[in-house]
Amino acid sequence: MTAVTFSSIEDIPAGRQLRVLLAKAGLDGHDRGVKVIARLLRDEGHEVIYTGIRQKPAAVARTAVQEDVDVVGLSTLSGAHMRLATLVLQALSDEGAADIRFVIGGTITAGDAEALLKLGVDAVFGIGSTLDDIRTWFQAAAA
Repeated sequence: MTAVTFSSIEDIPAGRQLRVLLAKAGLDGHDRGVKVIARLLRDEGHEVIYTGIRQKPAAVARTAVQEDVDVVGLSTLSGAHMRLATLVLQALSDEGAADIRFVIGGTITAGDAEALLKLGVDAVFGIGSTLDDIRTWFQAAAA
């Protein structure tokens, strides 16, 4: 079983720093992990916007559009990842921003990872994913 699952990243233009929006949606208030990811991505040269905890999916999508980001990353530990991913993807579509890449990480099983990819999530960093897995995906996205 692979810890990280993702689809093609070929649609992101090559050779540039990514603008990444990181968010915690729903009632999940545990944000230590997402702050580690924010630091990792900043250290890799990406511009990171962190919205904080308890964001509504529609607000995440609006902020993504306002900030003109390349990637939205959602962190979830609450077990609500299927519902939250569906809502964020719908909100991005409603905002006319379905082309923004969407990744999710947290306590996500391999089975749920496959279902999330079928929904349209670009990468799932679930149970067992490492910082190197995340770094590798973003490096490839920016290449």
